[in-house]
Amino acid sequence: MKALKIAMFLAFAGVAAQAYSDETPTNAASQIPVESYSYGMKLDIQKIITVTDTGDECSPVPKQMTYEDSKGQRRILQYQVMGTGCSNG
Repeated sequence: MKALKIAMFLAFAGVAAQAYSDETPTNAASQIPVESYSYGMKLDIQKIITVTDTGDECSPVPKQMTYEDSKGQRRILQYQVMGTGCSNG
């Protein structure tokens, strides 16, 4: 019975550690420079990884897109979008 409890604990600890590691950003990801978009920029986007949420403001707000280019390099692009907090009334 004691061996079963130890085995269950180790299994749970392994799953918890894996779940935590998936949520923790790597040092390499946190060191990627943020590039600001300007009109007419040539973008090399092969795969989109994440896009930040748009705020509930009625004005232009910054948004970031993390993506991989055709060479497999991870990049972050920041651009402006209109917030979703405007009401027509």
